[in-house]
Amino acid sequence: MLAYVGGYTTPDRDGRGNGINVYRVDPVSGGWTHIQTVGGLENPSLFTLNRAGTRLYSVHGGRNLISAFAIDRSSGMLTLLNQVDCQGSNPVDSAFDPTERFLVVANYGSGAVAVMPVDDVGRLLPVSQLVALQGTPGPDPKQQSSSHPHAVIFDPTGEFVIVPDKGFDRTFFFRFQDGTLHPTEQKWIDSAPGAAPRHTTFHPTLPVLYVNNELDSTVTVFDWTAGQVTERQVISTLTAGHAGHNTTAEIAASPNGRFVYVSNRGQDSVVQFVVAPDTGVLTYAATVPTGGTRPRFFTLGPDASHLYVANQDSDEITVFHVDQASGSLIPTGVRIAVGSPSAISFVTPT
Repeated sequence: MLAYVGGYTTPDRDGRGNGINVYRVDPVSGGWTHIQTVGGLENPSLFTLNRAGTRLYSVHGGRNLISAFAIDRSSGMLTLLNQVDCQGSNPVDSAFDPTERFLVVANYGSGAVAVMPVDDVGRLLPVSQLVALQGTPGPDPKQQSSSHPHAVIFDPTGEFVIVPDKGFDRTFFFRFQDGTLHPTEQKWIDSAPGAAPRHTTFHPTLPVLYVNNELDSTVTVFDWTAGQVTERQVISTLTAGHAGHNTTAEIAASPNGRFVYVSNRGQDSVVQFVVAPDTGVLTYAATVPTGGTRPRFFTLGPDASHLYVANQDSDEITVFHVDQASGSLIPTGVRIAVGSPSAISFVTPT
């Protein structure tokens, strides 16, 4: 298995990273062997892969660029194809449409969503559409002074785009047609003031959308029907008695649909929820310390047998075994030292 790790590199983002680092992961021992560093990059902070695993696209936190790379699936090596201005500041996430001819980008700093065509070679083309998000800033004067779209994903049909906006306490919905974003009839749904919706994921089989709210440390469960949602549940990611500041960061559903995981920064943990098989609602199951500080990102491996946590402030990735029956996270003791990690993506080599 090939692993691609990005993170923050510049002083203005408290970065201690050195670019994108590529590793080969031993399937038996779980050990990571470093094979490449792609330097000269500022804050390659989150990745999007094409389905074939031959292209990697990186946003650059705090900047205005998206980079496209070719992946050699034999050696794992990356080759830069090009970099293009995303017509906005601080791009934080991107997602491919089903045709992989368009990349949709969330520009956190400038409060807009960009559409970038992709050519046959995988190179990015100039922005073809820029949609400014509309709303009212939330009550937190520092974190919610303006629109801050923090993620962009397509629904399972590939017809709709979901954009949670941390600054406006609002999650937006678009239909994606002929390479263009169009607001749905519902357009958006508001969260509780100060909740700050951040990231989102779908249940793998049920029509259910999960959104983790950054500032109030909750998860909202929505029923999803063709671009429209109805709120079903809001549940805390923190157990009673937790003291101190906390924000949520990443969310993921297990491929079997039985569990949802969310990372807490402050408590520095991953919380596990059990999913009701008929409704998708969540029940708290366990909280597991990540063994590091500020778990900005985590991801399940390709076979979902391991969960990998990017601890941004302690400069390391920690690895957990996932018990397939219970969903429990079991520390493996594997730690990978890397500066300010915030992105981990996997590719199966040829």
